[in-house]
Amino acid sequence: MGTAATLDEIMRRLDRLEAESAIRTVMADYMRLCDRLDADTPMDQLGDLFAPDAVWGGRGGRYAATFGQHRGRDTILAMLDRYRVPLPHFTLNAHFLTSETIAVDGDTAVGGWVMLQTSTYAAGPSDLRAARLTVTFARSDGRWRISRFETENLFSRPVDRWDDPAPVPVPS
Repeated sequence: MGTAATLDEIMRRLDRLEAESAIRTVMADYMRLCDRLDADTPMDQLGDLFAPDAVWGGRGGRYAATFGQHRGRDTILAMLDRYRVPLPHFTLNAHFLTSETIAVDGDTAVGGWVMLQTSTYAAGPSDLRAARLTVTFARSDGRWRISRFETENLFSRPVDRWDDPAPVPVPS
């Protein structure tokens, strides 16, 4: 026979579900703002997604060398700002997250995603990239923020064009 959950157990479960939802929103906002990264990007909103002492960095041989590690909200924003001014680095940039895991433990949480990124650069080339993201979050004053963001390359490949004019095959 099952035992009815106590009010404390229900509240812990509700807190975990609300935390997971808030963390998803933080990641969606981060990706949406990074999709754009131009002169109109609200950098204050982007910065507010990070804890003041956050760390953002690449993992593995390729991304550790490419991105390095950036400590502190202001340093992270300065790094991201280089992608938007004086001219935007991207003419097309879209991020897609999948394979999500989120483990909440009180006021901290660790999330994992596989990210697919489609990009065309201002210099002309386009590519398709996949990375494994490991992101640690901290809750402070009732808000979840990124405290550590790590990205590790899974694959990268050039793309000739995004909008192939060939007809889309459909069943007849």
